[in-house]
Order: sequence, then C-alpha cells, then structure tokens
Amino acid sequence: MGLPSRLGSSLADGDGSVPPSDRIGGCVPALQRQPIRRHRLSSRKPTVAFSHLGCEKNRVDTEHMLGLLAQAGYGTSADEADADLVVVNTCSFIQEAREESVRTLVTLAEQGKHLVIAGCLAQHFRGELLEAIPEARAIVGSGDYQHIVEVLQRVEAGERVTRVSETPTFVADEHLVRHRTTSEAVAYLKVAEGCDYRCAFCIIPRLRGDQRSRTIESIVAEARQLAAQGVLELVLISQITTNYGLDLYGRPRLADLLRALGEVEIPWIRVHYAYPTGLTSEVLAAFREVPNVLPYLDLPLQHSHPEVLRAMNRPWQAEVSGGLLRRIRAALPQATLRTTFIVGFPGETEQHFQHLLRFVEEQRFDHMGVFTFSAEAGTAAAELPDQVPARLARERRDRLMLAQQPIA
Repeated sequence: MGLPSRLGSSLADGDGSVPPSDRIGGCVPALQRQPIRRHRLSSRKPTVAFSHLGCEKNRVDTEHMLGLLAQAGYGTSADEADADLVVVNTCSFIQEAREESVRTLVTLAEQGKHLVIAGCLAQHFRGELLEAIPEARAIVGSGDYQHIVEVLQRVEAGERVTRVSETPTFVADEHLVRHRTTSEAVAYLKVAEGCDYRCAFCIIPRLRGDQRSRTIESIVAEARQLAAQGVLELVLISQITTNYGLDLYGRPRLADLLRALGEVEIPWIRVHYAYPTGLTSEVLAAFREVPNVLPYLDLPLQHSHPEVLRAMNRPWQAEVSGGLLRRIRAALPQATLRTTFIVGFPGETEQHFQHLLRFVEEQRFDHMGVFTFSAEAGTAAAELPDQVPARLARERRDRLMLAQQPIA
C-alpha cells in the first residue's frame, strides 16, 4: 500500500502562511506511518532511474551518482516506469521545495517503487524519512552521494541504509566519474560546495556545510574533459561563486580562475551566483578581458532597503548595490543582469517595499525573479517579530513582477 497523496490545504494556516517546521510530518502532515516492508530486491542487479529536483548544483550530484552506478554495472533508465529502484535527489531549501520533494516520493511509492532518498531533504530530516516512508530503502545525505554504489549494494542485501554525514565535507573533483544529463553543448561545473555566510533566511549552510573550494588546477582539468566531450558552454556554479577560493587560498580567486579557464577551448563560460560585494574591479576586469567569459551576471540582491538587508544579515550589501550596478554597466556595457528578490521578509513595511519598487524601476534588470519569504525552522528569520502575512507577501510579489514586465 502506497503513501497517501493528499498534500493540499492542510499545509497552510488560516492566512495561507506555512509555519516553520523541523519535522517531516510538520512539513507534510498528510504523511502517515505504516508497517515497513523489509523484502529484498530481486537477485539480479536492479535497474535504477533518477528523479532530479532542485538546483543545478544538485544536478551535478545526480550526474556523479549516475556515472558511479553505471561504472559499477547497474542498468540505468531515463524512464522511472522501467526501473526497479528510483533515486530521488531532493531539495529542501524552502517549504515549497520540500512539498515538491515529498509529492514526488509519494507518487513513486504509490507506483510500488523502491526509493533511495538523496540530497538536501535527506540531509535535513535524516532517519525520520525512513520512519515516515516505508518504501524508502535508503537515505543519502548531500555530502555522501559518492557512496551511492555501497548504499545500493547494502540495499540489495536487504538493509535499510542511512548514509548521512553530520556535517557535509565532500566536494567532487575531476576524478569522480560523471554522466551528464544536460544537452551535449552545455555543462555545469561546480567550483565549490557549501557556504560560509549566514543569511538570516537561509538553511543552505546546514544542508550543504561550509564552503570548500576545488583547486584551480582541478577545475581547469575538468573543463578540459568537458571540452573534449564537445561542450560549448560551461556554467560555473557554487553557492557564492565570487567567494571561490577564499577557504582554500585565503582570498577570493575567481578572477584567477576565469583567466585560467580562458585557456580552455570552450567558446562560452557563464558565471552564476555572484555575491554583490565579491564583484571587485579585478573580477570585472577578468569578465571584460577573457574573451570566452560571457558578460552575464547572476546577482541575487534579495532586497534594496538597508533596514531589510540588515535584518537579513546582509548589511554591507546596502552600501554597494547601487554603485556596484553602475560600475558593472560602466565596465561591461553589454552586460546582461539577472537578480532575485525576497518580499514579505519579517518587518518589511510598505515603505521598505516602495523602496524596492523604485530600485527595480531605476535599475532595469534584464531578468528578475521574486520569492515570497519562507520561514525556515532553525534560521534566525523564523524567530523574528513582525512576520508578514502570506497574502500580503504574495500581493507584493505580484506588484513587483508587474513593475518588471515593461522592462523585460
């Protein structure tokens, strides 16, 4: 018998907001515990499919797991219907992502699939997932995906496996086999894992650990491998790419990395997830001078008002945002600017929001995304006073997107 699939309005309270929860049952009250089935898989090696959720950093982890299983002789299928076992690489960044992850698990469980739950939901809730989801044969944390073959071997032997490090410390390098799931022309290249910042709204350091950068030599070596596979566009990703190297070299070295990657025969290199204060004149010079680095900046600003940024634990950003955008446009006149904002952060007043509206209208971003605040258990923001009602946050999101429509 599969898990119940009703995952609707019971998640919300009266005003449509979702209270923060650090229990999987609190995230998805419809989950009910059932007797655990402990039968083995068939004697042959199971065919494995993957369900990928979440960000592109998670996608790279999925690709490594695919490569490791194929190397170990497991059959892999792009169709979950043909698989004996499905590895669901989950997201747990915000409540909405957790709901999507659990809906996916419920659907697959109702189809009778054996499940391995990997990624951030596994890191977040750990053994509680095995209790809540009888069809789950194993959970694999965000820093433990390199052990996927060992985990499946233990599952085949009849075990229910928990492989979750207390604190993720692993970062893959060019030697860990990888089977790409993107188009032949595009590849994501993870330059670092984790984050050292502690933004008040964010649980990523808890889910992914502190920042750990790869060496420039390792990244260039993987870039050459990808070039040999026919990759034309390389997308550099980490949690904060402009902080690349700080943990390893004692200072950020994104500019040095870009110049080293400029020697690799890949026509286009794109950088995602820049932090405003990390876009120094040295980094902007590398963007301008390295021919294959695209003048594209993904710059999550989150807000414009100094008081809101201070509450977000990003106080230094308010001093640089406007001036930084002018410097970017002066240094890179052809730059494409993408950003994201959070509305409905605790204490955000109409005056704060109007400041953000004017900022968006003045700066004229090429692409913009808007999130409503999600109160995450264990973050400082979840405990702040003056929580903004969810309906008001959604209204502000819609107004901000409406202001952006004539611009882009």
